[in-house]
Amino acid sequence: MLQDAPSFLAYWRNARSRTVRVLEALAPEDLEWAPVPGAFTFGDLFRHLAGLERFMYAENVQGRPSTYPGHGADLAAGLDGVRAYLDRCHAESLVLFGTLTDADLLAPCVNPAGASMATWKWLRAMAEHEAHHRGQLYLMASLRGRTVAPLFGLTEAQLAAASQAKS
Repeated sequence: MLQDAPSFLAYWRNARSRTVRVLEALAPEDLEWAPVPGAFTFGDLFRHLAGLERFMYAENVQGRPSTYPGHGADLAAGLDGVRAYLDRCHAESLVLFGTLTDADLLAPCVNPAGASMATWKWLRAMAEHEAHHRGQLYLMASLRGRTVAPLFGLTEAQLAAASQAKS
């Protein structure tokens, strides 16, 4: 279970910052690239994450229905526009998440499919959703030849070397 709203907010800020590393590594020509026709582009994924955080998860934990606007380029265009949309949605969401009490985290909320669950579980689902798409974004960046900072400070090769040195 999530311990309390302040610890969740700190965790969530850090989690989002790891996702934003991909956006910061992109060139303008990467934004609307997709690995195959019909797949989400980088821009689609960032707009999707922003919109779901703000207009689904943040609304649902307040007892309101989802107003998710989709992920189209009409919501935000260009690297600067997508970054501004992502940052704005995140800031608004943090304000709403910050109003949650420990009792609120235990109370049920209803997701768009109509399922009722503890609010903390819905927030955990949001974090899992973000991690899922972060993996896509890192893979897509690799396919574009973009280098993104390692998630937790070391590349796999650096971790293996450090592990060998200590054993």
